[in-house]
This record gives sequence, C-alpha cells and structure tokens, in this order.
Amino acid sequence: MLLSMTEETPFFISLVKGAGEAADRLNVTLSIRYARDDPDLQSADLLSMIDDRVNALLVNPVSDAVVPAIEKAAAAGIPVFTIDRSAPSDTIICHIASDNLSGGRMAGEYLAEKLNRRGNVVELEGTPGSSAAHYRGAGFNQIMATYPDITVIARKAANFTRSDGKAVFAHILADYPKIDGVFAHNDDMILGAIKAAKEAGRSKDIMFVGFDAIEEAIDALESGDLLATVAQRPAEMGRIGVETAFKYLQAEAVPKSIPVDLALITK
Repeated sequence: MLLSMTEETPFFISLVKGAGEAADRLNVTLSIRYARDDPDLQSADLLSMIDDRVNALLVNPVSDAVVPAIEKAAAAGIPVFTIDRSAPSDTIICHIASDNLSGGRMAGEYLAEKLNRRGNVVELEGTPGSSAAHYRGAGFNQIMATYPDITVIARKAANFTRSDGKAVFAHILADYPKIDGVFAHNDDMILGAIKAAKEAGRSKDIMFVGFDAIEEAIDALESGDLLATVAQRPAEMGRIGVETAFKYLQAEAVPKSIPVDLALITK
C-alpha cells in the first residue's frame, strides 16, 4: 500500500488500521510506504515494489505525476487499485473512494446557508494535481456559483497540511479585512486556518468548514471552533481496498469503482 502523506496523518492512520484488519483476517502481508507528498518518492516506491514482485498495489496517488510508475506496474502484470485519490489511467483495476465532488457540494451548500447566502469566502485547496483537491474544489465551486452574493475572494493551495493551512491563511487574513467563511479540502488545513485566525483575533468572525471528520475536527466542532466537516470513512476504504484486491487475485470479478458513503457532521 502506497500512501501520499505521512504516517502521522490522522486520515491515513484510520485507513491503515482498516486495511490491516482486513489483511490479518485474509492472512495476507501488507507492506506500507509513505510518500510525504513527494511524487518522485512515491514513483520510486512503486518501482521498488515492482522489483519486489508484489501481488497487488493499493495506491493513494500524490498526483498525476505518478501515473507512469503505475502503468509500469500494470505492464509488469501487477494489478493496481487506487484508494481515496484516483489516477488518470485505464490500467487501474478499481478505484475505492468517497464521492469527493458530492462532498464538496455538501460543504458548499451548508456554508452558504449558514452565511445566509452572502459574504466573502476563502477556499484552501489540497495538493495541486491530486484528484481529491480537484473534485472537492469542483463540487464546492459549483455551489458557490449559484449564489451571486457570495464571493470567493481567495483560493490558495495549502497542500493538505496543517502547517501550510496556518501559514497560507495567515497571509490571506493579512490581505483581506473581511472574511466570512472558509472551506478547506481537509481538516488538517482547516485546523491550521483556525489557529491562524485565533492568533489574529479573528476566529469568532469566521465560519470554518473542513473535510474528513478526523478526531481533532470533531473536538473543534464540540468547542464551537469548527462549523462542519464532511465525514469520510477511511477505515472502510482501507478494508474494502484490501478485500477487493484479494478478490481480484482469486479471479473474482470486481467493479471498476466502489463508492464509500459521506456524511456532513455538525454540532
């Protein structure tokens, strides 16, 4: 299993737990590599696993830049499955993920309603080139476009990390004296943005919406710092990913994609 971020990322802690439980139950060996948001590192890991002749690859792609390595794996006869983030390649056997487009719409609709359909909004984007950032942003902006009195005053990449979320939003706060709402493509970024807003003394004036429903985001909901988050089910993705690869290796038919349900979590 090749994951885009780090072993400390709460989303991937849950995903690995679900995958590990399925692997133990099916008596298969699960090898995990973390790319730390580096497409070159993930591509190198993919090539290394090809050399190791693994039976199947479960990939959470950093970006489209890893597609050549994915296609080399497929050409070597190793079936490739993508989890959470997709990759534009016909060689992918099955994609297991939340409907990120729908999740972005869900977040946008809720934020718009809470803002009474007017105001200045900021979007903190995930890693450029990643499918999660593309679809969550697309869904959110589809909704924003239906509200003429809402203006998205800034869209900035914060690379799915808390540190970038804080730093990027601190700059946006300095540039814009009136911000009514923020949507971030994941909870780490929104938690970083909330911290920046608190340090600037502006957190009470802004509504924050995230994505993933990690434990710290739920705590922020309870404290009133966070308005809402879109809940994914990463443990379920990990479980389904391992089970689907196992079925395929047993010559069972598997679908081209498997959607995992989302839910909007509010206080």
